[in-house]
Amino acid sequence: MMHFDEFDRAILAQLQTNANASMDELAQKVHLSRNAVWRRIKILTEHGVIKRHVALIDPEKIGCGLTALVFVRTSQHEKDWLAKFRQAVSMIAHIVEAYRMSGDLDYMLKVRVSDMKAYDRFYQRLIDIVPLSDVSASFVMEELKDSPAVPLDPM
Repeated sequence: MMHFDEFDRAILAQLQTNANASMDELAQKVHLSRNAVWRRIKILTEHGVIKRHVALIDPEKIGCGLTALVFVRTSQHEKDWLAKFRQAVSMIAHIVEAYRMSGDLDYMLKVRVSDMKAYDRFYQRLIDIVPLSDVSASFVMEELKDSPAVPLDPM
């Protein structure tokens, strides 16, 4: 694991807020020179700490206002089934997050669609691709927090 100092954490905090900030803006906010900030960002990127730079889009404004948390149980745990499931997850764009879980559930998917009819189309497509034992969904009524930021301070 890479060692982070206060400057690295400050740079990462700024980038998580605004990845479009110029080197001059970042340098001013973290109290380092422009070149020092650039070098640190380069090292953080080379070590895989900074994985990529993306634009965060408001799902409602592009017609994906319904969020479903889909819970999957399966009785199949063979490599072929898992490969097929992973392929389905990667090819269905409406699945925006996917997790293999411990406990009673095998997988949890976060799905963004326009409405219930679109969710049903998603569901039909998923079960056409891969057999599932039990699928249930909960629909988000209010999003209290949605942050892609990773906590930078130790708990």
